[in-house]
Amino acid sequence: MGNRLTKIATRTGDDGTTGLGDGSRTGKDALRIHAIGEVDELNSHLGVLLCEELPQEMREELVSIQHDLFDLGGELCIPGHAMVSNQAVAKLDSLLEKYNAQLPPLKEFILPGGARGAALAHVCRTICRRAERSLIALSRTEVVHQTARQYVNRLSDLLFVLARILNRHAGGTDVLWQR
Repeated sequence: MGNRLTKIATRTGDDGTTGLGDGSRTGKDALRIHAIGEVDELNSHLGVLLCEELPQEMREELVSIQHDLFDLGGELCIPGHAMVSNQAVAKLDSLLEKYNAQLPPLKEFILPGGARGAALAHVCRTICRRAERSLIALSRTEVVHQTARQYVNRLSDLLFVLARILNRHAGGTDVLWQR
């Protein structure tokens, strides 16, 4: 890793720009910075979810996902650079299969809620969807690698499934939408 932060208050952003990993500068309101911010927000909310009582295996998987999201942020901060691998996407596919196998099929829409951990997983899911929209918007004008887009798409699905698992872990069930 090239540049490590040695001080946080550099004052170089006072003009409304920020530095990218390749040394270039861009506006703090640029689509790339929005996408980086959405991924960072998701990672922070996963940190809040990790403060909850979670099954140990799920905890380890979520920490691994946090590392993947940090890689995604690194990828986004260096235009044209790729860090999110096909293996990371495959890992999410595997987790989806594993956790889906533990759940009954959905017959109704569910509401975000139930146990606190499940509700937090739903918040993470919605932030993940927003991050995905930011990546898609960025991809209309700049290169965003397909694996990065696939990763956030799979992750939002996984977070939905984990919310359902966490409601069961807490002794509850899905909160069903009623017409």
